[in-house]
Amino acid sequence: MKLLTATNVSQGLRGNDFALCVEGELVHIGVVCPRDDGDPDGGCGCARSFAGLNSHRATTTAMVREVPGFTEDDYVLAIRSSLEQQGCDPSFAEHEAALLRCLVRDWPVGVVVERRLHEIVVRQVVQP
Repeated sequence: MKLLTATNVSQGLRGNDFALCVEGELVHIGVVCPRDDGDPDGGCGCARSFAGLNSHRATTTAMVREVPGFTEDDYVLAIRSSLEQQGCDPSFAEHEAALLRCLVRDWPVGVVVERRLHEIVVRQVVQP
């Protein structure tokens, strides 16, 4: 299954990059706080980052990776668990998993993406 994961690849391409997640950790797209609303280069960083499902930290780069043996049910469970751990409503986990699967389905394994507010754009293609 192709999934979006944290990566350090291409970190530093932008001056305000950061990588606080665990390399390879599953990530999702978190909410944008009022401080960064409308500005992907705002001081918080949430409008340009992905959130780690396990570490609950953030990174400005994510890579599409093939995760062998990982099922759709596993993905929903991982997202649900992460949301619960953070005190968020886990009822959207299935919907979020479906959206993330759709996001990566047409990208090849090895694509590095970045977030610019509500857009996820390709930053680099790495050969797996």
